[in-house]
Amino acid sequence: MSARTITLALDGLNCASCVARAEKALMAVPGVERAQVNLASGKAQVAGETVTTAALVDALAQANYPARVETDRIAIEKMSCASCVGRVEKVLTAQPGIVSANVNLATGQAQLVHLEGPDALDDAIAAVTAAGYPAHRIEPAAPATDPTERRDAEADALRRATILAALLTLPVFVLEMGSHMIPAFHHWVMATIGMETSRLIQFALTTAVLAGPGRQFLTQGFPALFKGAPDMNSLVAIGTSAAWVFSTVSTFAPGLLPAGTAAVYFEAAAVIVTLIIFGRMLEARAKGRAGSAIARLIRLAPKTAHVVTKDGTEERAVEDIRTGDIVLVRPGERVAVDGVVTTGSSFVDESMITGEPVPVQKNTGDTVVGGTVNGTGSLRFRATQVGRDTMLAQIIRMVEEAQGARLPVQDLVNRVTAIFVPAVLAIAAVTVGAWLIFGPDPALGLALVSGVAVLIIACPCAMGLATPTSIMVGTGRAAELGVLFAKGDALQALSGVTAVAVDKTGTLTKGQPELVRFDVPEGVDRDATLACIAAVEALSEHPIAAAITRAAVNKGLALPQVTGFTSETGMGVRATVGGAQVLIGADRLMRREGIDIAALGPAGAQIAERGQTPLYAAIDGQAAAVIGVADPIKPSTAQAIAALHAMGLRVTMITGDNRVTAEAIARDLGIDDVVAEVLPGAKVQAVEALKQGGARVAFVGDGINDAPALAAADVGIAMGTGTDIAIDAADVVLMSGDLRGVVRGIGISRRTMTNIRQNLAWAFGYNIALIPVAAGALYPAFGWQLSPALAAGAMALSSVAVVTNALRLRRAQPDAGLPTPEAPPQALARHAE
Repeated sequence: MSARTITLALDGLNCASCVARAEKALMAVPGVERAQVNLASGKAQVAGETVTTAALVDALAQANYPARVETDRIAIEKMSCASCVGRVEKVLTAQPGIVSANVNLATGQAQLVHLEGPDALDDAIAAVTAAGYPAHRIEPAAPATDPTERRDAEADALRRATILAALLTLPVFVLEMGSHMIPAFHHWVMATIGMETSRLIQFALTTAVLAGPGRQFLTQGFPALFKGAPDMNSLVAIGTSAAWVFSTVSTFAPGLLPAGTAAVYFEAAAVIVTLIIFGRMLEARAKGRAGSAIARLIRLAPKTAHVVTKDGTEERAVEDIRTGDIVLVRPGERVAVDGVVTTGSSFVDESMITGEPVPVQKNTGDTVVGGTVNGTGSLRFRATQVGRDTMLAQIIRMVEEAQGARLPVQDLVNRVTAIFVPAVLAIAAVTVGAWLIFGPDPALGLALVSGVAVLIIACPCAMGLATPTSIMVGTGRAAELGVLFAKGDALQALSGVTAVAVDKTGTLTKGQPELVRFDVPEGVDRDATLACIAAVEALSEHPIAAAITRAAVNKGLALPQVTGFTSETGMGVRATVGGAQVLIGADRLMRREGIDIAALGPAGAQIAERGQTPLYAAIDGQAAAVIGVADPIKPSTAQAIAALHAMGLRVTMITGDNRVTAEAIARDLGIDDVVAEVLPGAKVQAVEALKQGGARVAFVGDGINDAPALAAADVGIAMGTGTDIAIDAADVVLMSGDLRGVVRGIGISRRTMTNIRQNLAWAFGYNIALIPVAAGALYPAFGWQLSPALAAGAMALSSVAVVTNALRLRRAQPDAGLPTPEAPPQALARHAE
């Protein structure tokens, strides 16, 4: 084998020392014979016979000179079983530019991480196509396509093939099996057309079945076998060909066979092909239903919309809408793209995006999401996100990626399927040998029947579909419930959590605080102090700051000029107002700065005891005010926490709030543990402490300061109403911003993992139990020998059983016990009209 060269584009190269370190890291990878890094081009060339791209990328990442990679998806045809998946992955990962390949049998797609540039992807596609699995790139800029259309077309083609095969097989089956089962029919056949003519008819019709509908097994199975990578098609091809060849010899040259062994098994070959094609048709239909979640999401987007122009309104294709266009949404129409309402008022049904059934009122300045349904009002909005940037398009991409994910549980399946087909071929060979040596006369015929039955009954398809089909249906159902799995292994990880840690603001609460109390020491001007504090808080982005500023503005107070504004995360803010030093923050900030707040202490304690947030303000080193801010608890929070307890989970609140306030809220909501008065960095420590205690932790948050804790948890869950930074750091995203989404997410993940285990138990149990039966294990005791035709029926139905079991997840209701929040009366009235 000649050494191959791999070229990688690197980041982080700044000097000759960087080049030396990068080359040293590459040379340390096993199999590398030569490594050259060019500072000017920022590229490395590595040569070696056995070196893998993945190992090079890992080494460079550890050395802090990461290789630039890209992620693409390709569609792959003609994969029929788990062995096909293993073979395609082997071909893909053998290509020099491929870092990793995740092939999914259920979706017929592969997700590739490859070195930057088109060459690696093009070479991989060419290699897979050359291996007998035609492939093409799924263009990322192209609109999402309905996967059920491909499945429907596949099912229709298989239906036509099934009908043709059945029409050709029926006379063969009647002639052969009818003669065996009904003596009178046998005598009638012998008296009319005779045995020789009967066999010639069976030969002609069976040959037509194999050359027509069954041709796919021969043209795919034998090439795979000759290349040393047999798959399920190979098993069918060998089994049917063996039955056909033996029967043909018995028909035209019986003298070549030992005396008394000539017999025909044309009906076995024909029935095997017909039943397997029929099973694949049922499987294609079931897989089409399994992928219906994406189809429903795609159909949410309208084809056209009414765009307001200077000449009135015009109907325009959605793909022609541009950012900044004003779009008119009439009563009952779907919103075309994302935008901000400019005029009008209406209630909009967002259940298809958030999973929440209650319509949401939209007024000027509110955002609308493409795919949602307008109520009885009329809206005009300015398009802000179009095409692939809309929330619906992003949801579809996220669901597609989640459905193509490989869970850790799949590793066992991959190890088994890698050797499954060769093992079946070996078992079939041993079966034939055992029957020839130990079997009764006619041993050759009995050996053929059992050998073919072993080949046909083995079903790597069921093993290959067991995990990905459940993932496809489970993640699709989760999306319908407003739960998106952003990272592949989050589905399995979420099912195993034992504790849920939650942030308070925006997670348990509405995230819209209001000023409820403002006390000042005796002799201090209340309005002037409020105006001074509000002027400082106007420069802060914190929701509590906005509440204070809003209260001052609502009172008609003029806000003075502010200079020297600084913020200390988790502590407070400071600035200069009219020459005075203003300090605003929690009691711990006041203690650190040596501010005496004893006079305001009782008022602060009362605020905290009510579950509100107390803040203090000091002007020129003197306590000036205590501020009470209340952030209302979301109506569904208590229900969600009760449901989490019912699922056996322990709930911990981690917050930067005053301890008294936090404990008051925890008591009201039934939260088990409280970690209060923590800085953003300490949230990570709190999560780590829970993990060290043996818990598998899911952290739920929505803010920028929650991102580190989301990343540190076993599973990070972000509210979709939160910041982009929090969402990017999360493993799971809740579209509704409702804590009940956590209940739904954990519930659907548990049901999906249970479903996967059921499928794997069936797939493995089926093969373990029936392959010995097909080999003739019951013959010595009961004289039973499994017919190849029955083996074909069992094999066809085994895959259908796996997919059908996965389809049960479409009806999963993980939050069935949670009450639905009440809609505003006006919304209900309009929604009912």
